[in-house]
Amino acid sequence: MSYVESSIIIKGDKFEIYKLAKNMEEFPIFMPDVQSVKIIERIGDNTITEWSSELEGAPISWKELDEFNEKKPEIKYKLLEGDLDKFEGEWRFEEVAEGVKVTLTVDFDFGMPSLEKIVGPILKIKVENNCQMMLQAIKKRLEEGE
Repeated sequence: MSYVESSIIIKGDKFEIYKLAKNMEEFPIFMPDVQSVKIIERIGDNTITEWSSELEGAPISWKELDEFNEKKPEIKYKLLEGDLDKFEGEWRFEEVAEGVKVTLTVDFDFGMPSLEKIVGPILKIKVENNCQMMLQAIKKRLEEGE
C-alpha cells in the first residue's frame, strides 16, 4: 500500500475551485491522462463515477463513490470496483495568504504483493506525478481559462 499527498496554490475562490474539481466529467477535456469519467448514479449529493485513465501508458479503469461536502468544501472518494485493490482519498481546499491550497490525497494498493517491493516505489512516483498533473490542470483551467 502507498499514500500520496500533493498540493498546489491556486489564485481564486475556494468554492469556484471546488466546483471545478467536483465537475469530474469534464476532466478528460483538460487532463490528458483521463480518457473518460461518467456519472453512473447519483445518491443525494454524492455520485458513483466510472473512470478510464492511464498511468504511464498503461490503461486503468475503476468505479468510485464520490462524496461531496459543499460547506467545507471537500471531496472524498473511495474505490467500489476496478483494476486496483484499494484507491481512496480526498480533495481539500484551504484558504491561505497566496490563494487557495488545494490538496489531493491518494491511498492506493495495486494488489500485487509480490511485485509491490519491486515496482511499488516506481508506481508511487507515477501516482505522485499524476496527482501533480491533475492539480496543475485545474490551476491552469482556473487561472488561465484553458
